[in-house]
Amino acid sequence: MCGRYVSTRGPEDLARLFGVTDWSPEEALAPNWNVAPTHDVWAVFERPPRDGDGGEAGPARRVLRPLRWGLVPSWAKDAGIGARMINARVETVHEKPAYRRAFAKRRCLLPADGFYEWQQTEDERTGKPRKQPYYIHPADGRVMALAGLYESWRDPEVEHDDDPAAWLTTCTIITTEATDAAGRVHPRMPLALAPDRYDDWLDPGHQDPDRLRALLTRPADGHLTARPVSTAVNNVRNNGPRLLDEATGQA
Repeated sequence: MCGRYVSTRGPEDLARLFGVTDWSPEEALAPNWNVAPTHDVWAVFERPPRDGDGGEAGPARRVLRPLRWGLVPSWAKDAGIGARMINARVETVHEKPAYRRAFAKRRCLLPADGFYEWQQTEDERTGKPRKQPYYIHPADGRVMALAGLYESWRDPEVEHDDDPAAWLTTCTIITTEATDAAGRVHPRMPLALAPDRYDDWLDPGHQDPDRLRALLTRPADGHLTARPVSTAVNNVRNNGPRLLDEATGQA
């Protein structure tokens, strides 16, 4: 799974890296070294522009927007379900009721510097089981483009559709079997796409499940590296670059 990750790049940098043509300087997220479920996160996706009559026309626009992590299906009765839907397994994402519509039409990329996973180990002092957090990231320092889905949910308690509070847009991360250093820490990992697959993944005109699943057959090129970090990351209130420092001994 992927339950925490790191995202510190600013919107200008992300717009350049992902070829974004539509983003707003007013929509700002602070660098986050401890991204947790229900946090707002950067997402890259594509939308066809709409003409004056309400129809769709022209090429898709690639946008960068903050979305809430934890997908809330359009049919959900309340938004609380999102906290339990932060990940979607690549093996079943195309057929699960909560994800299949978004998989066909609403796919995104979630930029990340790296992610955290926890390994079961034994406390040297007490002999009791403990979980050691690791920070896992590309060895070359490149941004990870985590494959994701997004969905909009209409709050039934808000009366008017044009009220900004009426709509909540959320996202989930697709996970796969772990490889490289991640596989030595945890059996699952977020699925990162290589740059040559960005366009096909984001294109809302691509809706064939088999073609889309073919894009998710392997993690992005490049080796991952992992290092133990302090258990301070376990508390979502802790943040800052110090969370990435390598732990010595038991931290």
